Amino acid sequence: EVQLVESGGGLVQAGGSLRLSCAAFGFTFDAYAIAWFRQAPGKEREGVSCISTSDGSTYYADSVKGRFTISSDNAKNTVYLQMNSLKPEDTAVYYCAAVRTRLRVGPRSTGWVYEYWGQGTQVTVSS
Repeated sequence: EVQLVESGGGLVQAGGSLRLSCAAFGFTFDAYAIAWFRQAPGKEREGVSCISTSDGSTYYADSVKGRFTISSDNAKNTVYLQMNSLKPEDTAVYYCAAVRTRLRVGPRSTGWVYEYWGQGTQVTVSS
C-alpha cells in the first residue's frame, strides 16, 4: 500500500523553527517530485516547496524563500522541510504529495497533478 506520512508539526513561537518529515511507504523515491503544500482555515491550498528526487532541483514559493529548506534522503525514502524564522502567517496544515516524474521542478511544479498525498500535519505559530 502506498502511503505518505507527515510528522514534525507542532506549536512554536514566532521566530522559531520546525522540521517536517514526509516518509514514503510502498514505493521508492527514485524518480518523483515531492511537494509540500499548506492550507490555512478559510484560505486556498498553497504550494510551498518542491524537490525532484531525480536531479535534486528545488522550488520555493516567494512566501517562504530564504526561510524554508527542502531536502531529500532517498535512502530513507523521506523528504524534509526545515522551516526557520516562522511567522504567524505560516500557521496551516502542511501536506506532502508525490508524483512520478523525472522533470526538473520549478514554479509550475506545485500545479502538477499529484498521485499520492499525506494526511497532513498541523503547524501553529504563535505571535
